[in-house]
Amino acid sequence: MSYKIGLVGKPSVGKSTFFNAATMNDVPEGAYPFTTIDPSMGEAYVRVDCAAPEFDHTCTPNHGYCTEGVRFVPTKLVDVAGLVPGAHEGKGLGNQFLTDLNEADVLVHVVDFTGETDLEGEPTENHDPREDIDFLEDELDMWYLDILEKGIERYRSGYHGEDKAIEDDLAEQMSAFKINADEIKQVVLALDLELDPDTWDDEDREALAREIRIRTKPMLIAANKMDTPEAQENWEPITEDPEYKHLTFVPVSAHAEKALKNGNEQGVLDYRPGDEEFTVTADLPEEKAAGLEQIRDFVTEFGGTGVQQALETALFEELGAIAVFPGARKPQEDGTFLQDCFVLPDGSTAEDFAYFLHTDIGEGFLHAHDVRTERQIGADTELDHRDVVEITTTN
Repeated sequence: MSYKIGLVGKPSVGKSTFFNAATMNDVPEGAYPFTTIDPSMGEAYVRVDCAAPEFDHTCTPNHGYCTEGVRFVPTKLVDVAGLVPGAHEGKGLGNQFLTDLNEADVLVHVVDFTGETDLEGEPTENHDPREDIDFLEDELDMWYLDILEKGIERYRSGYHGEDKAIEDDLAEQMSAFKINADEIKQVVLALDLELDPDTWDDEDREALAREIRIRTKPMLIAANKMDTPEAQENWEPITEDPEYKHLTFVPVSAHAEKALKNGNEQGVLDYRPGDEEFTVTADLPEEKAAGLEQIRDFVTEFGGTGVQQALETALFEELGAIAVFPGARKPQEDGTFLQDCFVLPDGSTAEDFAYFLHTDIGEGFLHAHDVRTERQIGADTELDHRDVVEITTTN
């Protein structure tokens, strides 16, 4: 569980319902602001096609589980509390919210696409969900801008000497966002700015802060309550708005996902998370049966409830992560096979994978094998999604 997905959104949009649906935890849910005060941490799963069937064996997962050839790999999900307008100025939970949010590698912004909650999370009518998207991006941009300005002041003060480049000071000031000097330099030049902050006006600095934020804090919009006509009416106008071409939208019904998982646990239906179909296996009261048929219509039309899709899109597309299996072509003597599946950064090499498994394995790295092709691969060979890799090490 090397990655952390941050779940964020204004109060009362169904964020806690999404969290509970994804993790089957039991955090408080309610249609009022600040149902969640402290961040909740849970274990969610992302789906990866299991490699075991390719070798005519059955996997034996150490973590997560596998069903019908689909491996459910654990990942951390954090329900970040306290988003309200003015968070960067200390309103709501203020700095604590921003600190908790920054610990996430990628963000899923849950937005009530019905427009039935205002910016403070209070019930309303005809609210434009665009305002929710904008105010979160604005809050993050102002937060980044504040830290950027401090980096500029550090540079102007000459604290580290006159020969220090602006990108070095900005990288030190913004190190919490996991960006280095070379990456900052690339952003500055990509915006056609000079490497001299004295030539930047207010608009330039805001654009720079925004671009650094987009690159270092990837975000996906979970368009929640899409099982309602009101939300569906808002879908096309918002998702086709050129102002949001930098964002990915996933249609979601957190309520439907939780209902299906609850039904599966209770034994009244068969449902595998993320699927676009389910089977009712028990006689149900007419009202519950009718509710499930409404859910069936939604998951059939949209290809699932969207909860799994949102997590997987955030991790594998927005963040660009890959899943790798350590293993061999056949089970161990005790019958175990492909026990693990790990999520790594895109561009990870065979040697990176060895160090990820254990420092000793990395330090003793000799070579690796692509188990599918039975080819030996070197330390600097970049791995692909769903690779099965065996490491040879002196340790």
